[in-house]
Amino acid sequence: MEFHYPTGRKYVAQPKTVKKAESPNKDIIYSNRGMTLEEDLNETNQYYLTKGLAVIHKKPTPVQIVHVDYAKRSTAVIKEAYFRQASTTDYNGISNGKYIDFEAKETKSSTSFPLKNIHEHQIDHMKNVIKQNGIAFVIIRFSASEEIFLLEGERLFKFWDRMENGGRKSITKQELETYGHSIEIGWAPRIDYLKILRNLYSF
Repeated sequence: MEFHYPTGRKYVAQPKTVKKAESPNKDIIYSNRGMTLEEDLNETNQYYLTKGLAVIHKKPTPVQIVHVDYAKRSTAVIKEAYFRQASTTDYNGISNGKYIDFEAKETKSSTSFPLKNIHEHQIDHMKNVIKQNGIAFVIIRFSASEEIFLLEGERLFKFWDRMENGGRKSITKQELETYGHSIEIGWAPRIDYLKILRNLYSF
């Protein structure tokens, strides 16, 4: 079955690579197992759910089916489909009565995060969440260095407004180090963003 992005470009799944430990006597580096940010967050959210800390899930990606092959009357095979652009953010849920809503992004750049990776409708959505006293933010991973930052929605909006007013079109890593919150990759949970949120919002 073929999947396409909203632009029409064909989706090609990338093979996962897992680094093996050089020796059984050496410490295993869990921060580099070839996992994507999405996989790490899904593991984290499952850990939160199992421990009764939060109920947070990834929103399903909307798909538009354009070609179905009815080989038999009793069966139908999807031959071609397109990923639709999501209307909100990647994850949402609740923890201790607090509504949580966030976007997760990775960048190959080693110095900055391009704001083109965020869409205007997502900014609008996060603003609406915050107006209702919810918690909205973005988690950014620099894939080359495995550095992860949590940036609160209110801070993200300032960088977005700067771009809209003719300023730089990215957030520098230095700015993320100053205004964001670094998250060290662990084992269980993998990306403990809930720890940061509890400190920020006292819950």
